[in-house]
Amino acid sequence: MKIATYNVENLFDLRYSGHEYEDYIPNTSWRWNQQSYRAKLKNISKVIVDMVPDIIALEEVESLYALKDLRAQIQRDGLYFPYYAIAASKDTTVKVALLSKYPLHAQELRVTASYKYRNILEAKVLLGNEPLYIFVNHWKAKSGPESRRIVSAKALKKRLNSLGDVNYLLMGDFNSDYRENETFVRKRKLNNTKGLTGINHILKTTLHNEPVTYKSLQKCRQCAYNLWYELPEKERWSHQYRGRGEGLDSMIISPKLSDGKGLEYQTKSFRKFNAPYLFKKGKIYRWQRSRSYPKHHMAKGYSDHLPIYATFTY
Repeated sequence: MKIATYNVENLFDLRYSGHEYEDYIPNTSWRWNQQSYRAKLKNISKVIVDMVPDIIALEEVESLYALKDLRAQIQRDGLYFPYYAIAASKDTTVKVALLSKYPLHAQELRVTASYKYRNILEAKVLLGNEPLYIFVNHWKAKSGPESRRIVSAKALKKRLNSLGDVNYLLMGDFNSDYRENETFVRKRKLNNTKGLTGINHILKTTLHNEPVTYKSLQKCRQCAYNLWYELPEKERWSHQYRGRGEGLDSMIISPKLSDGKGLEYQTKSFRKFNAPYLFKKGKIYRWQRSRSYPKHHMAKGYSDHLPIYATFTY
């Protein structure tokens, strides 16, 4: 079974709700219209169909309408997801969602009552005789300090603690590098937490500030393992910022997924989906907008993130 996560970069529908970014208000000079919307759906669908996941988490989906339109386009392109869910109880500008070939029971994990924080989507999927708990995340961006991402991390960790020793998979856009504890320390804009990070210290993907390894996972049942460590260091990125790669998207597994019993992560199966068409001139071929005025959508490109995926057996 292949599970993936993909930040699709602003998949907005064509209904005006009042929560849109200015450039995604339908049918303005920005040309977010039927033509550009259909192009976006087709391009994102191509990526997903080429990956052939059984379950895929999505970040930056505006609404259930957009999710259903994407699902329909994927079906036209040859891949069918009977089950879907979206964290839509808050009118946040973009939301997290899930498409699945397996039946799922979904609910939202509220981070705070504030609309500044997106809810986390929790889905329970029964595989064989074991449940897998999937948590789809999209934490606050790095335009703000680490304390904002810690809010989401603590809400998630509290829920994990309540579940106990279960099979869980944390994935999505954490807006945190897999080794955020190393990369943000000297950045005053980000480090307002005295070196504490959500992804590393709260979720416990590090222990004594050292990465938790697959082999050491069984020795710390409160720890978790970030699958980026399955790849060579130079390949550990899914997003580019000023020409440099960042591992903002992650897939993180619980100790129970590595105990050699039943439902398991298949070691060395973690990959970044980097098909040649997702790049242009050495950079990620993101959704294109004109540089000339009036600025507008050009109905070309994909996303500013690459998808990542891994295989699980049961």
